[in-house]
Amino acid sequence: MDGDVVTLAQALIRRRSVTPEDDGALAVAGDALAEAGFTVAQPVFSAPGTADIRNLHARIGAGGPCLVFAGHTDVVPPGDEAGWRHDPFGAEIEEGWLYGRGAVDMKGGVAAMLAAARDFVAARGRDFGGSIVFLLTGDEEGPAVNGTVKLLDWAAARGERYDFCVLGEPTNPGILGEMAKIGRRGSLTGRLLVRGRQGHVAYPHLARNPIPVLARMISALSDEPLDEGTQHFDASNLEWTTVDTGNGATNVVPGEVRAVFNIRFNDLWTPASLAAAIRARLDRAAAGTPYEIAFDPTNSVAFLTEPSTFVDLLADAVEAECGRRPALSTTGGTSDARFIKSYCPVVEFGLVGQTMHAVDERVAIEDLRRLAAIYRGVLERVFPGR
Repeated sequence: MDGDVVTLAQALIRRRSVTPEDDGALAVAGDALAEAGFTVAQPVFSAPGTADIRNLHARIGAGGPCLVFAGHTDVVPPGDEAGWRHDPFGAEIEEGWLYGRGAVDMKGGVAAMLAAARDFVAARGRDFGGSIVFLLTGDEEGPAVNGTVKLLDWAAARGERYDFCVLGEPTNPGILGEMAKIGRRGSLTGRLLVRGRQGHVAYPHLARNPIPVLARMISALSDEPLDEGTQHFDASNLEWTTVDTGNGATNVVPGEVRAVFNIRFNDLWTPASLAAAIRARLDRAAAGTPYEIAFDPTNSVAFLTEPSTFVDLLADAVEAECGRRPALSTTGGTSDARFIKSYCPVVEFGLVGQTMHAVDERVAIEDLRRLAAIYRGVLERVFPGR
């Protein structure tokens, strides 16, 4: 299994699968699973205004329990490739590190899942007392329209049912084994337009400056916390990301000002209830000044996988390999767990995320091997044998 995980990680990294391109990355995973006896399908999903996306569904075994390994093979762009120590798609190994875009997020995690499943099936055969499923997409780093969300619908329409899922996103801040994710915050983006009346700064009685009104609105949304957090979630957090008048002159009162904010919210809110609370604060601050607020569509809602036997099982596998029990967290950004949670409990555990999306993204070879061993331990605990 040790050699398998490194070889698979290198093969995946060498595919330039920058969203929305696949470049054969899912074929690498599909071939590895087919060799182990999995039945593999690679459906392609489409939607107007978006690229066609290839996905992968693979299954072995019969009946329950059914354990799902989920992840993605698409990656973000490498940026200026001249700034990399090695070719970002060369999968070079230097002093115990494997370099390449996706090494951490999350081709390394996919390779560990593949290696663990292949090793488990080779040792136990097809009759291991349940089923193993892989759900892999090429649309996690993109708009997430033609990826996991549609793959899950496609599988459900064919009668697929799942009991547990491990999603291999990088979850550890500094060392392998310190953190697993049992939930994620939601994300809501608001776009605000405050209208005034353009005029000369020397004749303010002939103009109406919208900037002071926006300043009151910013205070109204920022000064008072949205909430105090919950048992498993930090307090919801609002951040302003742009403020713009489009005004290049110093002697002109602008006719309007625009601002954008993003809120990462906990399980006290839904997008609808949060939007209503924001509108109420803005109405009070505007005091009659005309404004518009629009919220971007979002499929990112807060969710929690309650601590359970399955969560404990994964934590046991981590502790057995790493000598430490992972903290159960809901921090960080969004992931495809927000789709999977509607079908079965999902826990995220993967590599150390310090270099994800960065120049010289890299993973320690030892961490790759240990992650494969952890996933192998999960399989042994879910399917202990008769």
